[in-house]
Amino acid sequence: MNNSELLAHAIQDEKTGEWRTHSLDEHLAGVAKMADEFAGVFGNGDWGSAAGFLHDLGKGSDAFQQYIRQVTGFDAEAHIETSPGKVNHSSHGAVWSVENLKGIGRILAYLVAGHHAGLPDWFRTLGIGGNLEHRLSAEEQKDLPQVPEVWQTMAVSRVRVPYSLPCGRSLTEEAFHLWVRMLFSSLVDADFLDTEEFMRPDQWAQRGTYPPLSELKSKFESYMDSLIAKAEPTEVNRLRQQILSECRDAGCKEPGFFSLTVPTGGGKTLSAMAFALEHAVVPNNNKKRIIVAIPYTSIIEQTAKEYKKIFGEENVVEHHSSLDPDKESRQSRLASENWDAPIIVTTNVQLFESLFAAKSSACRKLHNIADSIIILDEAQMLPPGYLRPIVSVMNSLVSYFRVSMVLCTATQPALTGRIGAGQSAFKGIVQETVREIMTNPNKLTRELQRVQVRVRENKVTDWAELARELAAYERVLCIVNTRNDCRELYRLMPEGTVHLSANMCGAHRSQVIAGIKETLHAKQPIRVISTQLVEAGVDIDFPVVYRAMGGFDSIAQAAGRCNREGRLDVGKVVVFEPPKAAPPGLLRKGADAGREILACDPDGCANLEPATFQKYFALFYGKVNSFDTKDMKSLLEQEARECKFQFREAAQKFHLIDDQQQIPVVVWFADEKAKSKDLIQKLRYSGPSKELMRKLQRFTITIPERCLVQAQYGLEKVPDEEHGIWCQAADGIYDQRLGFVGLNMVWNEDTFMC
Repeated sequence: MNNSELLAHAIQDEKTGEWRTHSLDEHLAGVAKMADEFAGVFGNGDWGSAAGFLHDLGKGSDAFQQYIRQVTGFDAEAHIETSPGKVNHSSHGAVWSVENLKGIGRILAYLVAGHHAGLPDWFRTLGIGGNLEHRLSAEEQKDLPQVPEVWQTMAVSRVRVPYSLPCGRSLTEEAFHLWVRMLFSSLVDADFLDTEEFMRPDQWAQRGTYPPLSELKSKFESYMDSLIAKAEPTEVNRLRQQILSECRDAGCKEPGFFSLTVPTGGGKTLSAMAFALEHAVVPNNNKKRIIVAIPYTSIIEQTAKEYKKIFGEENVVEHHSSLDPDKESRQSRLASENWDAPIIVTTNVQLFESLFAAKSSACRKLHNIADSIIILDEAQMLPPGYLRPIVSVMNSLVSYFRVSMVLCTATQPALTGRIGAGQSAFKGIVQETVREIMTNPNKLTRELQRVQVRVRENKVTDWAELARELAAYERVLCIVNTRNDCRELYRLMPEGTVHLSANMCGAHRSQVIAGIKETLHAKQPIRVISTQLVEAGVDIDFPVVYRAMGGFDSIAQAAGRCNREGRLDVGKVVVFEPPKAAPPGLLRKGADAGREILACDPDGCANLEPATFQKYFALFYGKVNSFDTKDMKSLLEQEARECKFQFREAAQKFHLIDDQQQIPVVVWFADEKAKSKDLIQKLRYSGPSKELMRKLQRFTITIPERCLVQAQYGLEKVPDEEHGIWCQAADGIYDQRLGFVGLNMVWNEDTFMC
């Protein structure tokens, strides 16, 4: 078989029956060219090119060529005597790299060996998949299908030995794993795209060709001019325009770290975008895209909707787990695979878990993060147990991949200098490198001050007593720490009170929040009992807000739902001690630190001064036992210079929301477009599909696994399992006001997501 006959892919036209073949030689050249372009963004195109030419070297073996002809049906006479299954074709290029490119070969070996199965670990650990050390061993090489020497010599002759330094200079140990992932991303996205262009040309054609950010900037300016022209001439709107102007002025600065400290209600969602667009089009900056990372999906839906209205749906990709597929186009689904759109709106979970991912599909997007602007909205929501690896990867993105990072919040966390106390302390962002976009955050806070925060005089509040107090107000919001607290207080409230918590599925929460906004806009009476899911980014405006004792950042965020538009002289925010203490763990540590700061700096707390948040976070972080609970440092940094990484193990452990003890359950809730019962029926009879699973996300809640296990041994109604997915099967489990009420749950909510 000569080189021109070697196949990478083959496909038969469904209508004509004719075969189209993709030669291996053409595929390697196509992937190498594209990977060169992708990795070239951060100065390592030669590494991308080398990986591209080597990744499918093993497809030149007789065994693989017989295999591809057999499984496609291209050659009915083809047969494989050694194995009826898949043929290993990803180890050949890895082995060649190590044997021929001394010193750097192991880096390419990770990329090539993992381009289908994902980045491997160096050594094997219990319960984790195969490892690179074993795959490169002489023992393992004996079982590899032989590649004809003529083909291998010809193929590797095009490999340029990489000579460029990582990102153009020496890397620190903590940045090395990210650089390898960026190279891996460049390879796997090039491989996916080159294959797609051949196999699915119609899908390839759907991939977007997007306008430059300079064109989107013009759209944004027109929108803002119109918005400002319609705005009421209030003091709050005057200050919002001032914030917008300062953000535009700051855009000319060089890339790096920025903080945007704007009190809640100051319009930071649009002002942060104004900064990013100005910053992107500066000639020496020339950024490729803007990525907005947000902690809650409820905020994402609101933010993405506004951006799509400004920039056009085709230019904004909304990427999170509970996205309603009916709102997606085919193009946006494709763009979410590799983030090639100019504006991405995603979750903290999606962003940071991708930066520690090992799977090819999860890593595809990473190279498109290079040379971008990341707006980290509500930066205080970063989980403390993962703060060290998160800050480390943020430092690496800014230092080596030309990323500008904007820490955007009203309650700036103390992420600079030394973070924490004792043995758990670590080095954060270098303080001098973070530039504040606002010229005077303290003055701005005083001018935008619309509320007064006070602590309720009674030391501990009884739920019944609190319910009577709340009932005296026509419009009031009360935020508590846990879902159980929310349900208990709600049951004591007058008829017509609204309940809001994560016991309600996404579709249910969205509907309730929309109803709250409509009622407030109409100035009708409304009382809401909620968990803290309303605290970040939900633009509701109550004259009175009550908040259970918690972290001071949470108290300040709750205050942002009070007198938001400044229509009152001063809004009323009352902090009370609930009858039950916050759950043990981070929520209780936050409440303890909140109690301390309210006692030692009452004036700063009452006026929500920026310096007070720095004091609070210093207190809070001093109580945290570990900022690297999964020990990412030992898995990814300690032996970085020897290229011994535990990529797969790290990816399996790095989960910002620890859902290992949580079970997703699809519940019965009907919204305007679809009934979840009908979707469950479709799952039962047709099985899961990607589109169906995405639709079911809108009707899914999570419950503790132990509650389900206990219920199965009792007499309670429990969900049914359909194709491995738990689904509501009887009435009595989901309430159209309270959400999930089944299984007599007792929640242990040591989490910021509630």
